[in-house]
Parts: sequence; C-alpha cells; structure tokens
Amino acid sequence: MKVNERRMMILELLCERRNESIENLMFEFNASNSTIRRDIQELSISYPIYTTQGNGGGVHAVEGWYLGRKYLKPNQQELLEKLTYSLEGKELETMQSILASFAMNNPKRRNL
Repeated sequence: MKVNERRMMILELLCERRNESIENLMFEFNASNSTIRRDIQELSISYPIYTTQGNGGGVHAVEGWYLGRKYLKPNQQELLEKLTYSLEGKELETMQSILASFAMNNPKRRNL
C-alpha cells in the first residue's frame, strides 16, 4: 500500500469511527508506530484531526467534519449568521438549514 493510499484510508476510517488508537491503526494498516504518527502529523496539517494522550486518547476527527464535504469559511459563516437575524419564517428555516449543512461548527440559532 502506498503512503497516500494509507493516509486516505486513515481519514476515511476516522470519519466513520470519529476516533481511534494509534495501536489499532498500526494493526489495521500493518505499519509501525512511527509511520502512523508521521501519517497523522502530515494529515493534521490539512485536515481537522488531532491527537490526545492518556486514557481515552488517540487520534480524533473534529466533531461535525466529514471527508469530501464542503464547508463555509469562517467569514462566510459569520456573515450568514448575521443575516439570519433579519429573516423570519421559511427564509429563516432555509438559512438555518444552509448553516447546518455547511458550517463547521453549530450555527448560532435564533428562535422562530
């Protein structure tokens, strides 16, 4: 298996499971500890994944992030959230659904 193939499979796995231990990744990809750690380090530069240590530690995908999904940039999300306050009814519902679908973080919700 080539490096890029393994890294893509690690990303897909993290999107599905949301977190995994280094040891399990080593076993699943038949790779050494240093290889998996190097993969994670490289992937974390471009993708929202991170590591934690200790009990329950491992490699994690940021909540709400999925591979291949398009996301709003922070300034785009902020503008849409501001515009939400001038909307009502169906327009407000539509804007909230856009934010829910494309915002990385949960949008600030305004009660109807």
